Amino acid sequence: MFLDALRPGMCVDEAGRESPLETSWNLRYFLDVMRRFALEGAFSLNYNRGEQVVGLPRAQVLERVRRSACLINVMGYCDDGEILAAARRRVFLDIDPGFGQMWRELGLADLFAGHDSFVTIGQNVGRAGCDVPTCGMDWITTPQPVVLEQWPAAPIEQGLAGAFTSVVSWRGPFGPIEYKGRTYGLRVHEFRKFVELPRRTGQRFELAVDMDPTETRDIALLDDNGWVRVNPRDVASTPDAYRQHIAASKAELMVAKNLYVDTKSGWFSDRSICYLASGRPVLAQDTGLKGLYPTGEGLLTFSTLDEAAVGVEAINRDYARHAKAASVIAEQYFDSRKVLRKLLEQLGVA
Repeated sequence: MFLDALRPGMCVDEAGRESPLETSWNLRYFLDVMRRFALEGAFSLNYNRGEQVVGLPRAQVLERVRRSACLINVMGYCDDGEILAAARRRVFLDIDPGFGQMWRELGLADLFAGHDSFVTIGQNVGRAGCDVPTCGMDWITTPQPVVLEQWPAAPIEQGLAGAFTSVVSWRGPFGPIEYKGRTYGLRVHEFRKFVELPRRTGQRFELAVDMDPTETRDIALLDDNGWVRVNPRDVASTPDAYRQHIAASKAELMVAKNLYVDTKSGWFSDRSICYLASGRPVLAQDTGLKGLYPTGEGLLTFSTLDEAAVGVEAINRDYARHAKAASVIAEQYFDSRKVLRKLLEQLGVA
């Protein structure tokens, strides 16, 4: 069963204007995804803390939660006390490693309270060399899964004609964090370090970026260095559009949030995993990935502008080899059947 919630101010129409739930783009998109993936009878969408419910009514939700082996709560987004109390086991799934942990240590917020088990996609959390605090918790680490059948490898020839691409938010919902005398920043603070890459390599780079139009200095910086900016809604507004965009790309350039990089968290993007599964190489900023996954073929890492430029050259020099290696990495490390089975075993609910 899938649970989600919307609150006033979150619903918009096609033009991005605030809209009632029943006429919103959000609801149309949500229902379409539920239908596409055969979840029509297994979801409940709660609006404004019960003012409206779409899908399973509350009584059925509570009954299903009681019968479930566990409730997996992504970033603690489900804060409904009655639903949480009904669960046999409450599993916190951390997909922004470092933010919640530092907030808790600083006394700003405790996302983890009331949960029994703690899972993070920061695969180095709890290991030597990783600066993400554990908050005294035993963290289960996991890669993010991909359903390979939904992301078949695209023809190599199609990729050769494409650009290096990515789909990103420039800043995101969280601001920088001051922790133990250091400032941990966002993607924007890393991206500026590599902004010269298109001009440096002569390669086409296309960025589907969610960026406030008031960011005029950064917009000019991207444009002056040859980045082609596209509207994320044009390439990622539906599962099909997103899949087609990735398949039409040559490779992904993955620039991470500064916090993920500086803490050596071992974070790796679900987006990048979709590129790999599609047979598209990934040129990834190193967040402590070495030793977690094979690098050098299909998945290449960089820390400096020079290393990124070398990675672009390597992918272009033997594209077919890197494309094939990308698919193999996805199959070996991110196949949902393997990843989820192992996670359930670690949780003791397999």
